[in-house]
Amino acid sequence: MIHQQGSVSSSLQKGKKISKHILIATFGSLGDLYPYMAIAKEMRTRGHRAVIATNEIYRQMIESEGIEFRAIRPNGLINVEEEGEFIELLRDSQQALDYGVSYLIGPHLRATYSDLLEPVQEADLLLTHHLAFAGTLAAEKTGTPRVSTALAPISFMSVYDLPTLSPLPTSAYEAALTLVANDAKHRFFRWKARFWSAPVRQLRAELGLTPSCDPVFEGQHSPELVLALFSQILAAPQPDWPPQTRVTGFPFYDRQEHQALSPDLVKFLSAGPPPIVFTLGSLMVWTPGNFYLEGAIAAQKLGYRSILLMGQAAHSIPAHQLPEGAIAVDYASHSALFPHVAAIAHHGGVGTTAQALRAGRPMLVVPYAYDQPDNAARLVRLGVARTIERQHCTADRIAAELKLLLFDPNYAAKATEVGHLLQAEDGVGAACDAIEAFLNDEMGRRSDKS
Repeated sequence: MIHQQGSVSSSLQKGKKISKHILIATFGSLGDLYPYMAIAKEMRTRGHRAVIATNEIYRQMIESEGIEFRAIRPNGLINVEEEGEFIELLRDSQQALDYGVSYLIGPHLRATYSDLLEPVQEADLLLTHHLAFAGTLAAEKTGTPRVSTALAPISFMSVYDLPTLSPLPTSAYEAALTLVANDAKHRFFRWKARFWSAPVRQLRAELGLTPSCDPVFEGQHSPELVLALFSQILAAPQPDWPPQTRVTGFPFYDRQEHQALSPDLVKFLSAGPPPIVFTLGSLMVWTPGNFYLEGAIAAQKLGYRSILLMGQAAHSIPAHQLPEGAIAVDYASHSALFPHVAAIAHHGGVGTTAQALRAGRPMLVVPYAYDQPDNAARLVRLGVARTIERQHCTADRIAAELKLLLFDPNYAAKATEVGHLLQAEDGVGAACDAIEAFLNDEMGRRSDKS
């Protein structure tokens, strides 16, 4: 990496802002991409160069926003449309994370590292997703400053705020069992991570890097700055979080071309009272099971209309097969839609969770995998949501839970209160402020050394 020390020193003395080159390495679904697109756009607005390095499948989306793109292997994620049954099998066996780390990341680690090495060397700063293991190695090998991020509280695996890894209990006895089970699962995950991270440890040794903490846990965090890209309303810092952590708030992002609601959806909304929206995000939507149909029936039982965000399946389901008062659509901007609905039933992904919180609407959460059970538990503790297990998604059970959400005014009041708090936050601005402050400190340190 080339650093122009003289110009840096001179500019620092004059207080002049210097444009910097930020590389962002991420991996995963749209929920793992959107926050970084929001940050990249804001950094560009501030005069910096921001480049996102991720899978080839996201090139068009990223470049359509005027953001620079760098392809890194693997070239794509699992083909969810063709392999939906496989995803469902993984989900039901609770092996989704194991598959993601061991088969989608580990075998491609060397290729990803090779793809990242040159762009990391060119950058002034690397910003990493919690699964960007190759990025962490490339930054350490090249001496490039790195800022790590956490999209959801579960990334910190705090013993003071033990993550929920199982469905929520329904009795005091089940609560005690769940606490023990979660602690056991926490310990099991730490043991299992030794196998997940074996390729990272091996590559570290080959690169001549000193041994480090496990990359799935403590090793994912930058020793200099960690950005928790969520609101303190969802999780407050704990004593065992890295002391260099800064909680920024959610960096909200909406695709420009999809910001406006479709004419059909606008017409539907204006034709009656606020409906209930059902959504499963960008991944779980491919294996919905009975979520949408049973949800629409449940809404009808309660006298509510429903909007089903079904992805591509919306184009293949005849309208006459839906309950009266239900409409199926491919996609709708969450920030544009959610403020106009009565309640939101969703999978608990952190991106959808953030949008629902900001909209100030009560939620029914049906967690599937990953961080979703933990997010669901936090929403329940906030008093803005109820949750049920996926296998219990019958119309009667959904209707019973929605009835409590919709007819108990405490849920709506608390959701409105939380919504106002989130609307006052600026997660993107806070994240970019922290990045700029870090870059300025880094420039100062390099200037002092020169």
